[in-house]
Amino acid sequence: MPIVLRYKGYRFFFFSNEGKPLKPLHIHVRKDEKVAKFWIEPEIALAETYAFSSSELNGLAKIIETNKTLIERSWNEYFGE
Repeated sequence: MPIVLRYKGYRFFFFSNEGKPLKPLHIHVRKDEKVAKFWIEPEIALAETYAFSSSELNGLAKIIETNKTLIERSWNEYFGE
């Protein structure tokens, strides 16, 4: 489980096995028992969530937008794209 970013207790990561064929670019977020998945392409969008508030999800989307280049680069390096 490659962790791309840690921010205020949130972990932004990929799973090592993201499917065959590889699923589209996305990032998972966890803090304690809260989890979410965001699509990165074609635009940043919430895919699924459990226990995050709306305000937390909005904040997470902004963090992802700010770090989109890092996330894309990390995904491509890890999965060989």
